[in-house]
Amino acid sequence: MADNNQTFNSTSELAVRREKLAALVESGNNPFEITKYDVTYTAPNAIKEFTEREAELAEGEEIHVKMAGRMIAKRVMGKASFARINDGEGEIQIYTSRDDLGEEAYAGFKKWDIGDVMGIEGVLFRTRTGEISVHVKSATLLAKSLLPLPEKFHGLTNLEQRYRQRYVDLIANPEVKDTFIKRSRILKLIREFLDSRGFLEVDTPILVPLEIGASARPFVTHHNTLDMDMYLRIETELYLKRLIVGGMNRVYEVGRIFRNEGMDTKHNPEFTTIELYQAYTDYYGMMDLVEDLYKMLAKEVCGSTVIPYQGNMIDLGHWERLTMVDAVKKYAGVDYNDWKTDEDARAAAKEKHVEVPENATRGTVLVEFFDAYVEDKLVQPTFIYDYPVENSPLAKKKPENPLFTERFEYFINCTEFGNAFSELNDPIDQKERFERQVEAKRKEEPNCNAEVDYDYVTALEYGMPPTGGLGFGVDRLVMLLTDSASIRDVLLFPTMKPEV
Repeated sequence: MADNNQTFNSTSELAVRREKLAALVESGNNPFEITKYDVTYTAPNAIKEFTEREAELAEGEEIHVKMAGRMIAKRVMGKASFARINDGEGEIQIYTSRDDLGEEAYAGFKKWDIGDVMGIEGVLFRTRTGEISVHVKSATLLAKSLLPLPEKFHGLTNLEQRYRQRYVDLIANPEVKDTFIKRSRILKLIREFLDSRGFLEVDTPILVPLEIGASARPFVTHHNTLDMDMYLRIETELYLKRLIVGGMNRVYEVGRIFRNEGMDTKHNPEFTTIELYQAYTDYYGMMDLVEDLYKMLAKEVCGSTVIPYQGNMIDLGHWERLTMVDAVKKYAGVDYNDWKTDEDARAAAKEKHVEVPENATRGTVLVEFFDAYVEDKLVQPTFIYDYPVENSPLAKKKPENPLFTERFEYFINCTEFGNAFSELNDPIDQKERFERQVEAKRKEEPNCNAEVDYDYVTALEYGMPPTGGLGFGVDRLVMLLTDSASIRDVLLFPTMKPEV
């Protein structure tokens, strides 16, 4: 039901609304002076109760309600009017009349606009067309909308504008709110899952004193009192593993992470991860945990382990496990074990038109083959494990083959969703890897301030037990479980360049 007198987005409409507010203020009815309105029913609760009790209501018995919400439609018919309000939980139709409100109050109601926030008191009834509605006995204007909502049938469709003005997006597109309700539920379920397994949720610093040698580029700020540069964290890993050293054997953090890098449908400069660490297990233990977690989430959030995502049906009840060597052999037709030297590996890359650095090692070439031939084939849930040591500075080497590490990543719909290790707990090995990593980063970016986190090395020198660690992005997980195409669809306020 649209109010045909509404002319959206016109200068005159804006002026008229401000004039209406001025008139209200002058008459002593400024809606912005109201500080409280007691609500007894939400729209869904009211409809539910009336549906359940309608047949048993005695003659003359009524269900009285006091509700509040935003008017999203209005139809004035002389001495009576119908409207719809949305209270954030749902919608309900209301019926008002001059006889019920009084001539002055009803005349005021007719001047209210689509978008105004109102409170109503009345009784529930069913109209002749069968719709459960509120017969309003009194109405109060609680907030005046000075800007018109997007036109009902076209809505707020410009994606950039939707992301910039999420507050309007939530009003105009109710399904958007459902996505964020699911996001909140997903986080709650993850916490319950980990808590039930004996994990302890902790918080670690967001502002950190040094730039580590990892490839991610940090945001830099300055602490005035200490007169030192500080960095927004790019991970929570090293602090969490310090806690494992300290005897907190199962810890996790839902952490906001910041990386000063590119933006696309899968990346935002700030995002949410969950990292967890469990003493006395390894990366196979983390694989089992991932499978159990994702199966549970799919059932609880989507009602099935088989879910739709961007045109594919994803079966989160079945996971394949492949070593990186086997995956490259399966999809690229080349066998790492045939490369006896680094030169053999580089020659294989040249033959298959895979670009690699001039000094690439066998491990580096294997990773490039994986990127070129394998990742885009991994539609169904797949663990890729046993990564070359060259690109796994924090993972423990495989005892039977020190060229590889006990690391896995898992892929769904051709996208990496998480990363896990049997954590490196040898302080001597860790120190050497950190120093090589920092040296390589300084060569690549001469102006960077990368340093070795020697305090973390010191922590390892006190002894860290064998530990399994896992990190995964919450935003990508929410995208998967809500069938959302872009990370901006699952962030309430994604990073945007300001409008001029």
